[in-house]
Amino acid sequence: MKKIIQIARLELSLLFYSPIAWLLMIILFVQMSVGFTAAIPQLEKGGNLSFLTRDIFTNPNAIGILSRILDSLYLYVPLITMGIISREISSGSIKLLYSSPVKLSQVVYGKFAAMLAYNLVIIGIMCLFVLAGAVFITAFDYPHILVALFAAFLLLTAYAAIGIFVSSLTTYQAVAAISTFVLLAFMNYIGKVGQEYDVIRDLTHSLSMPSRAARMMAGLLNSRDVIYYLAISGMFLAFTITKLELERKSKSVLQQVFRYTMIVLIGLTVTYISSRQPMIAYYDATETNTNTITKASQEILKKMGDEPIEVSTYVNGMDGSYWEITPTLRIANISRWEPYLRFNPNLKLKWVYYYDSIPGMTATLKAYNKTFDEAVVQMVKMQKLNLRDFMRPEQIRKEIDLSGENGRAVMQLKYKGKTTFLRTFPPPDQLFWPREEETAAALKRLIQPIPKIVFATDGYQRGIDKLDDRDYKMLINDKTGRYSMVNQGFDIDTIALEQSAIPANIAALVIADPKVAFSVAAKAKLQQYIAEGGNLMVLSEPGKQNVINPLLEFLGVKMGDGTLVQHSKDYSYDLVTPVLAAGSVAMDPKLQPFFQQKAIVSMPGAGTLSYQEGGAFAIHPLLITDSQSSWIKKGKFAVDSAALKVDLKAGDEEGSFPTALMLTRQVSSKEQRIIVASDADFFSNAEAGRRNLMTLNSYFATRIFSWFSYGEFPVDASRPFSKDNMTTLTKRSVKIIQVLYYGLIPGILFLAGMMILIRRKRK
Repeated sequence: MKKIIQIARLELSLLFYSPIAWLLMIILFVQMSVGFTAAIPQLEKGGNLSFLTRDIFTNPNAIGILSRILDSLYLYVPLITMGIISREISSGSIKLLYSSPVKLSQVVYGKFAAMLAYNLVIIGIMCLFVLAGAVFITAFDYPHILVALFAAFLLLTAYAAIGIFVSSLTTYQAVAAISTFVLLAFMNYIGKVGQEYDVIRDLTHSLSMPSRAARMMAGLLNSRDVIYYLAISGMFLAFTITKLELERKSKSVLQQVFRYTMIVLIGLTVTYISSRQPMIAYYDATETNTNTITKASQEILKKMGDEPIEVSTYVNGMDGSYWEITPTLRIANISRWEPYLRFNPNLKLKWVYYYDSIPGMTATLKAYNKTFDEAVVQMVKMQKLNLRDFMRPEQIRKEIDLSGENGRAVMQLKYKGKTTFLRTFPPPDQLFWPREEETAAALKRLIQPIPKIVFATDGYQRGIDKLDDRDYKMLINDKTGRYSMVNQGFDIDTIALEQSAIPANIAALVIADPKVAFSVAAKAKLQQYIAEGGNLMVLSEPGKQNVINPLLEFLGVKMGDGTLVQHSKDYSYDLVTPVLAAGSVAMDPKLQPFFQQKAIVSMPGAGTLSYQEGGAFAIHPLLITDSQSSWIKKGKFAVDSAALKVDLKAGDEEGSFPTALMLTRQVSSKEQRIIVASDADFFSNAEAGRRNLMTLNSYFATRIFSWFSYGEFPVDASRPFSKDNMTTLTKRSVKIIQVLYYGLIPGILFLAGMMILIRRKRK
């Protein structure tokens, strides 16, 4: 070890007595400084900031000064390593090393140790920017950045080992530098080659070096990538030692090939074993564990045990979603599942490509006077695809029924014979892929009973399959909508009460705005359903009191005469905006912050509700109007006429009125849950998509359905907010940082290098 240290010290002295080392350090600093100082003034302005540590240092889609420099690090190594051994060969001093008592392995390790020390200097330069961030970012995420710096150091270490080996192959330093540059450039860009072919893709990805560091830059330290870099470094150091030893001792070609082959086999074996999923150890260094799935998802995967979970992605080449899941993007698509593989390695991923018609295609083909087969041929020619890679329509239809998926890319999850769909989402959704909430909901559907929401269809009630303003498709049954209940774990169905019995064990029955009175038979079914403890949602509208009150009577609730109106200078008088009442927090604690903020729910055309206390049900208001701005308007009125006023003589009533009630009681071992609302529009398509008023409609309705499922769905994958969401920057401190990083620090590095070089020259 002593000799290794002595060689390392000598090599370092030679390195820092060279202008190249100092020049490269200054160039690296300036390169990082340009992006860093340009972004600082924007941070001083404040705004909605979050995850500042990540965005400034490791997010390549934001500032990401550390992640962006990864792609350039290979440019700095060749000029440093080019003479590390070739200098010894060209000067003839290598012969002295061959005859000296120093082992060749000690020489190589000493020179490598010198490179490690220089790499630490490079990391130190990066730390100058980290130091600035730590000063002006509150709650700076230190562990995340330490892992990111460690990833950069590992990458530099592997580059250095490669550079040392290339330097041992030639007597010319310029040749060594160019060869190292070419080899490192190759290993930087090889990961983009042949991604459309399965065999080539896996090989080139395994050779791609920066991609592994980029994973750790995100804050997820894992043993697989650490061992990979150590194995690469060890392999090339072993190559170097072998090269030098074979120069000193004559060996046959077969012996030389055998030795190099053994080094490669040992290195590949180590990296292969360490890359097996059960062998990988993880450490999520981010403060909010952003690289790790939440406890809810972990528990779902734990319950699934060791049984295989098949994930088959069906991709239609005729649909635009194909371009998000092409074979060239396979590595990225696999990486989306790694957080789940971490906790359950039994996920089996599969991709199936096919071509079939999509909605609207028939009319388009007719307009252009083309057949479907002609359109397929044209698509293949334009996109340069191989039709043999795609299943034909009749083949895919035999394998799976995708008729309800609109031709979009969709994943089918299969577990113990049960299947469910996990969907992708079209614009305007910008994410395309399902989030953890949708993924966890799909997995959870495979291991427990699925809550079913059933909508009654008698009496011309609101529909769940139309996009009309008054219907419910967007929130309830839209397969292309991420937040639709059908994508959050629920099954949705309809029932005609007059013809069919109400199914048992459903999550809730919804009666939405019936316009025709219930028959004796339908009313009897409903009363029996309620008596047996079934969950129920009853939604009505002003003017329908005679239809709905006979049913509400059984619950101890009554819908009063008149219509709620509200003063407003911007909106129609019949648009009432009640706030959350205390009962909403009792229904779902997640509504607590919105209750405190006095969040509103929009209700266009709402009535009033009254109830009797002390009855069979415990009743609590969920929504309540403002007594200062709303009142009950009796009789008919026109919302587009002159300003409405309270007319006490006509029977108008001032006050605060509930517009939604929560009813509960214990039936056997189950808590029966009922919602009554005096407006059927609050989660309609129009109100769910309202943009001219900050309302809570969609989220409030979602929490109601969660309450009906007893909190099982939607799956809660929420995370804590980031703490590093504020800066202490001022205009003065921004100016100081710009002066330091544009001028002072590069100047100090330049002067230090000049002084050392001048002193060296004088000596």
